[in-house]
Amino acid sequence: MIFNKIINTLHPLERKVLPHIAKHATISALIDASKLSETEVIRAIQWLSNKNIVTIDVRPVELIGLDENGKAYSKIGLPEKRFLKAISAKPLSQQEIVKHENVTQEEIGVCIGLLKRYGAIEFKEEMKIAITDAGKALLTTVLPEEHLLERLAKESRNVSALTLAEKEAYERLKRRKEIIKTTPIKVRTVTLTALGEKLAKIKLDAKGIQDRLTPQMLKEGSWKGKTFRHYDVKINVPKITGGKRHFENQALEYIKRIWLDLGFKEMKGSYVQTSFWDLDTLFVPQDHPARQMQDTLYIGSGTIERGKLPPIYKKIKEVHEKGGNTGSMGWRTPWNEDEEKKLLLRTHTTVLSAQRLASLKKEELPGKFFNAGRVFRNEAVDWKHLFEFYQVDGIVVDENATLKHLKGYLRCFFGKMGYPDVRMRPAYFPYTEPSVEVDVFHPIKKEWVELGGAGIFRPEVVIPLLGKDVPVLAWGLGLARIVSGYYNITDIRDLYKNDLKQLREMKAWMRV
Repeated sequence: MIFNKIINTLHPLERKVLPHIAKHATISALIDASKLSETEVIRAIQWLSNKNIVTIDVRPVELIGLDENGKAYSKIGLPEKRFLKAISAKPLSQQEIVKHENVTQEEIGVCIGLLKRYGAIEFKEEMKIAITDAGKALLTTVLPEEHLLERLAKESRNVSALTLAEKEAYERLKRRKEIIKTTPIKVRTVTLTALGEKLAKIKLDAKGIQDRLTPQMLKEGSWKGKTFRHYDVKINVPKITGGKRHFENQALEYIKRIWLDLGFKEMKGSYVQTSFWDLDTLFVPQDHPARQMQDTLYIGSGTIERGKLPPIYKKIKEVHEKGGNTGSMGWRTPWNEDEEKKLLLRTHTTVLSAQRLASLKKEELPGKFFNAGRVFRNEAVDWKHLFEFYQVDGIVVDENATLKHLKGYLRCFFGKMGYPDVRMRPAYFPYTEPSVEVDVFHPIKKEWVELGGAGIFRPEVVIPLLGKDVPVLAWGLGLARIVSGYYNITDIRDLYKNDLKQLREMKAWMRV
C-alpha cells in the first residue's frame, strides 16, 4: 500500500531513471542508459532524493586535459624530442636548431635545462650542442609525458585515476607553459536507499496514470475515472528568491529620502562635463595635479573632445588670473581657454553645486540642494579604490549660515545612517575656506573613521557664480564608505561583484 502511494507520486522522468541506478551510479552513465538529457536526469535524481529513494554524494574532482601547447605537442611531439632529433646527426647551434626542427626560442631554453638533467646533451666548441649516448637512448624511448599526452588527446582524465607514472608526468608537465589544463568539477554519485532498492525491483508501469489535468479534459469531462499522479505538497522544493533592488540602491534611496525630508531639493546633471564646470568654477588651478590624465578621465579618441563655454566664463577667468572682485589675488597665472573646453567624466558631483549656484534666482534664496550620483576617477582598482562610485554632495545657500549649521546638518544625516558621533578636523580643499574633514565614530570598530570633506565655499567660487558673497555650506561624502560597514563589507569591490548568492542573502537596508 505504501509502495503504491509512493509509486503514484513518481514523475515520468523518475520512472525512466530509477531502474538504471542500481547499475549506473554517475550522471553521465544514467544519461546514456535512460536516453534522457543531462537536465532531465539531474531533475529526476533530485526529485528521487527528496523522496528518500536515492542519496547523492557530491565530491570535487580535478579533471585534466590538454591546453594549447599540449594539443600541438600531442601531434608534433615534445620540444625536447624535436631538439634531440635536430642534433642526432651532428652538433648544432641554438639558431640552427630553431631553423632545423621548428623549435621556438622560448622552447630552446626549456629543452636545454631538461636535457642537461637527463645527461642527454653536451656543449662543444663554438657553443654547438651535441647529443650523448644517453640522449640517443632517450630519443628512442617513449617518455611518460608522451604517453600521458597521447591519452589526454583522446579524453580528459581524473587526476585521482592516474597511475603513479602518469601522476609524476602530470606534475612535470604542469610546471610547463600551457601544456596541461586543470578544471575543477563536481562529480555526483547516486546510490539507492533501502526504499529505493525495493522500488527498483518493482515494475514502474505508468500506464493509466495521468501526469497532468488539462483544460481539454475538464471541458470534455474525460478526467472522470482517471488515475492521476499524486503530488506531495510537503516535499522539499527549490528555494525561490524574489526580486529586489540592489542593496546599494536601497541605501541610495534611503539617503535621498533623508535629504528630501530635511527640505533639500535634488540636483541632477550630466556625467559628461567640461573642465570649466568641473574644475574652474570651483577655483581649482589649471596646474592642479587632478587635471592630469592620470587622475581625470577625459573624453575623446586620440584627441580630447571640446565643449562650449557659457558667458560666465569671463568672470571665472578674471578670478583665476587676478582674483576679480573677490578680494583675492587669484592664482596669478595665465588662464588657458582651451583647457577649459576639455570634456571629461565628472570627477565629483560638486560640479552640480556650481551649476546650481550659477542658475539660482533671488526668489530661490535661501536654498538647500543635494545630489547622490556617480562620479569617475582614473584610479587603480583595489580594496578601497574604484574608478566609478557614488558621491553624496550638498549645499546650503543662506546669508545666516555658519560652520555650526554645517555640523548640525551632517550630524543629523550621519545619525540617521547609524553614526551618532560626528567630529570635524581642519583640512584643505581648493574651493572651501574654512575646510574640514568629517569623521564619525564607528560603533563596531570603536574608532574614528573619515567619511568625507566639507566647508564653506570660498568667495572665489560664490561671487562669480551667484553675483554676491553669500555663505554656502558644502560637503562631499563617499557613499561606499558610509554603507559598507552596515553590510559588513571590507573590500569596496564587493559592492559590485554581481554575486547572485550575495545579492539574494544580503540583508535589507533598515536604518531609521
